[in-house]
Amino acid sequence: MDTITHGIAGALISKALFRGQDLVTKGQITKQRIVTWALMLGAIFPDADVFRDMFSKDPMLILTWHRSITHSLLCLPIWALVLAAITRALAQEKKWESPSFQALAGIYAIGILSHILLDLVTSFGTMIWSPVRWSRPAWDVIFIIDLTFTGILLLPQLAAWVNANRERATRRMLLLCAIFVPAPFVVSILLRSVGAPITTPTILVATVLLAALFLIPTGGTWGASISYAAWSRAGFLAACVYLALASYAHHVAMQRVQQFAAFEHFEVSALGALPLPPSLWHWDGLIRTPHGVYEYRTDLAEKPGFEQTAASATPSTLDAIEYKYFPDARDNRFIEEARQLPEVQKVLWFARFPVVRFHQEGPVAVVEISDLRFPQVRRNRPASFTYRVRFDTSGKVVSQGWLKD
Repeated sequence: MDTITHGIAGALISKALFRGQDLVTKGQITKQRIVTWALMLGAIFPDADVFRDMFSKDPMLILTWHRSITHSLLCLPIWALVLAAITRALAQEKKWESPSFQALAGIYAIGILSHILLDLVTSFGTMIWSPVRWSRPAWDVIFIIDLTFTGILLLPQLAAWVNANRERATRRMLLLCAIFVPAPFVVSILLRSVGAPITTPTILVATVLLAALFLIPTGGTWGASISYAAWSRAGFLAACVYLALASYAHHVAMQRVQQFAAFEHFEVSALGALPLPPSLWHWDGLIRTPHGVYEYRTDLAEKPGFEQTAASATPSTLDAIEYKYFPDARDNRFIEEARQLPEVQKVLWFARFPVVRFHQEGPVAVVEISDLRFPQVRRNRPASFTYRVRFDTSGKVVSQGWLKD
């Protein structure tokens, strides 16, 4: 999940569960503001591992380092204690009123834990048991960047800010309406440009909901009577409900993918159902077999084609089941040599649904490994996490690295 959403989640949790105050308000630094700052910083801290990647020339760190020890449940207590000690020392130096060291350590632990869990529900994988075990569990519940989930976390906090001051409520409401009401149209343009299945009714419903969130409470007196904590608790509850619905949708999608694999009698070595933004209805089913990967996309709002064919299995109805097949290239000496490279071994360790391709570019032999968890979204650009190795005729590596263009 993106770092901004992690920070928004941390701020919401602090206000909903620990009486945290807004990060930036007039007046002195209070204990409750430090609570919000600590929980938010704890929620974004694990992504500090990207700094090593920024100052390193190792292209494999995105696989071997990112989401490792800073995202580890085993290392979580260490990071919480260190951050609490730094915050406590800073508060004493600045003479700020601060929670106790023990309370700060607990707050940071909750923030870090929220980050780990919100990364775990995505499909990228998180090394939660590092450095003892370098596996990458992934629950595949929501997409890495889920704007709906981000909105659920952010909008209640903005609604609370709008209604905190009755004299300024109308001005604040108009400002946020000007920013957020057009947002669904802008987001839809971006999503459609990469092939996301977003419909016009979805855009209109999102626009109406955003307008209602700011207009209705501000139009009456009850909006100002709702406390910051109540707004935040409502947002926290809505976020939990969204994750629960996404988990259920993932369960249903997995069942469909399993049924499809059984219907086609595939020899399955790995299977998954990955979310396709922006809707909980659309899922990308991937099935790894000994010779390639099958992709079966499903819309939970519709009946799967193989259920329809069960009653009347004729050639015409069998054609209604749409799926794609990505075969592996036949083994040759270049593919075997590529698999022996340390970098390629790391790529294959990371990839859950790898596909190996091979072609010739004149005298140069080219081996490419792609993980179908990250599909090609534009025809003129390669799929993310595609690794290419180029050999000369003697089998010597000419070049290797991530394919970017």
